[in-house]
Amino acid sequence: MKPSINPIAGLGLAVWMFALAARAVAAEPPEPKFTAITLDDHIQIGYGLAIADVDGDGHPDILLADKKQFVWYRNPGPSQVRDPAAWHKYLLAENLAEDDNVCIAAEDIDGDGKCEIAVGAAWKPSDTEKSGAVFYLIPPADRTQPWTPVKFPAVEPTTHRMRWIQLNDGTWGLVVLPLHGRGNKNGEGTPVKALLYRPPALLNDPKGEWTTEVVDESLHMTHNFDLISLGKKDGVVIGGREGMRCLHREENGTWKRISFEAWGKDHVGQEEEAKGIGEIRQSVDRRFKGGFLATIEPMHGNRLVVYPQRWAFDAPPFDHGIVLTDHLSEGHALRLGDLLHMGMNQIVVGWRGKAGTIDTPIGVAFWTPVDQKMEKWRETVIDPNGMACEDLQIADLNGDGKPDIIASGRRTHNVKIYFNDTAPARP
Repeated sequence: MKPSINPIAGLGLAVWMFALAARAVAAEPPEPKFTAITLDDHIQIGYGLAIADVDGDGHPDILLADKKQFVWYRNPGPSQVRDPAAWHKYLLAENLAEDDNVCIAAEDIDGDGKCEIAVGAAWKPSDTEKSGAVFYLIPPADRTQPWTPVKFPAVEPTTHRMRWIQLNDGTWGLVVLPLHGRGNKNGEGTPVKALLYRPPALLNDPKGEWTTEVVDESLHMTHNFDLISLGKKDGVVIGGREGMRCLHREENGTWKRISFEAWGKDHVGQEEEAKGIGEIRQSVDRRFKGGFLATIEPMHGNRLVVYPQRWAFDAPPFDHGIVLTDHLSEGHALRLGDLLHMGMNQIVVGWRGKAGTIDTPIGVAFWTPVDQKMEKWRETVIDPNGMACEDLQIADLNGDGKPDIIASGRRTHNVKIYFNDTAPARP
């Protein structure tokens, strides 16, 4: 289900919630503690991760886009969840294209308790004319068996990221974001065309038509995006070469865009200005103005930046950026979640190191806000050298109410779970 944000009714409630938030952050947040297990140490690349219930047993499973295979790891349930051997690995599809797989999206969009899956393949970023492929996977009766791929007939080249989005009318669509625009060279030329695919009336009809609409075509190179929901407005926020685009879908189906041209340039030299934003995630909490936006800058960059958020959606909602660190090496993964039960989100960031090198830093780290204005943060390194992080997700895998971290590594060829064993905060 998509998140819902209720408007504040009355000044008294607003003041009360603001006071609760201030008190929550004023107290010293607990020191995060995670216990790692290696789920798989034989993957090839691990381009993308998704978390969803594949088989309908009520437990969130782990899905992976690897070099040539799309696979899922079946959650064995709370009693065995920390035993790597209990997580059985199943093939969804393989060899869908000559070039590598690149992304995966999983969500229960028909409400039957079992997820639907879309995947992206034919990853060849140097080919901005013919690369890129999108598939919907039709599940068999036994979901542990291979799924049937249905290839979309027309896609943009360099398919890179995708996510399911639930719209205001309750229907679902698939947002697909390429890396480059068609024919784009060195980030110049035709802009990137982000598309929303609408499923056919019969979801698992292999001949059903997936209609498309353009979400945005104003950036010349992108890397990632996040879903946002503000009141009655559903949309996306995209990070790219020229900065950030914040878009929401109007009732008539058109997409309204707010551009932040200077984003991604505030903390870099003139020679790096065009490199913009790589990873981008938004934390929205209108209850006590506790929201922020986190980015990795530039693309595949070294800086983790936080932008505190103001109220309005239709006006520039973000304040100046705060650089939390500039020591990432190929920052490539970013997620937000309240893993410490603070009432506001923390940041998990992963970096993969430079390709072709042996000794560049890799790892996963956790950042906690320690003041109500979100100007001071505390870093906790979770895995300093055992995860060349390509992607990560946050989900409560064992049902204990504490979200865990799941990460996949390129150079380390592994999938790890970092179970959240943080002690409760002191009263």
